[in-house]
Amino acid sequence: MKKLFFLFAAVLLSVSCSHTGSTVKYPNMIADMDPYSIGSVNASLDQTFSFQVKSVTAEVFFHPRENEVVLEWNNNMAQYWQFWDEPCRQLFIEALKRYNEDFASQNLTAKYSKSRAIYGKQKGRLHWKTLKISTTYRASPNIEFGYRFRDNAPYFTTNQPEAKVENITDERGVTKSPAIPMYFTRAQAEELAKLFDQAFLLESMEGRETKPPIDDTRDLYIPR
Repeated sequence: MKKLFFLFAAVLLSVSCSHTGSTVKYPNMIADMDPYSIGSVNASLDQTFSFQVKSVTAEVFFHPRENEVVLEWNNNMAQYWQFWDEPCRQLFIEALKRYNEDFASQNLTAKYSKSRAIYGKQKGRLHWKTLKISTTYRASPNIEFGYRFRDNAPYFTTNQPEAKVENITDERGVTKSPAIPMYFTRAQAEELAKLFDQAFLLESMEGRETKPPIDDTRDLYIPR
C-alpha cells in the first residue's frame, strides 16, 4: 500500500510538471507516457451468418495520457479499437461482481432482452477500419453490461449497439458503427477485470520513463 501511495504521488508530480497545453488537451492524464501493452484477453464474437460464436484475442493497451485502456483486435477483415475510460472500467468490474452473484444464486434469465443491459450501461468509444481502406471511423456507442445464454451456457457480455459515425462523411455509405457484442466466460471476464483495475494500471507504470512535453497539435488518437 505504501509503495502504491508513493507511486501515485510520483505520477501526480509528473502531471504537475507537464506542459500546460498537455493537461488542457488531456484533462484525465495521469502521466505523460506513450501507450504500452499490458497483456491480452480472449473473448467471443458473433460469427457472420451463423448462430455460433467464435473466439478472438484482443491486445490490451494502457494510454496514461488519457487514462484509458484500449482493446485492439482484428475480425472479418477489419481492425477495431475499443476505448475504456475509468468510469467504464469500474462499471465493468461492478457488473461482473453482480453477475457472479446472480450466477452463484442461479438467478439468471434466458431472455436476452431483459439481461442485455441488466447491470447498467456507460458511454464508450469505438474506432474501426477495414484492412483494405485507410479511413478510420469513430463513434461513441454506449457499452451495455449483462449476460446471454449461447449454446445453453451463460456468458457475461458487453454490447455496443450501432451509433452514428462522428468524424467523416464517407462516399462508401458508412454512416453507423458496427454492433459489437462480446461474450466472456467468467474466467475471461476476471482476467480483463484485473487489467481494468486502476491500482494495477498505476503499478504498471513503475519504472517507465515520462516523455518531454508532447506536441499539442497532433491528433488525440492515432491508430498504430
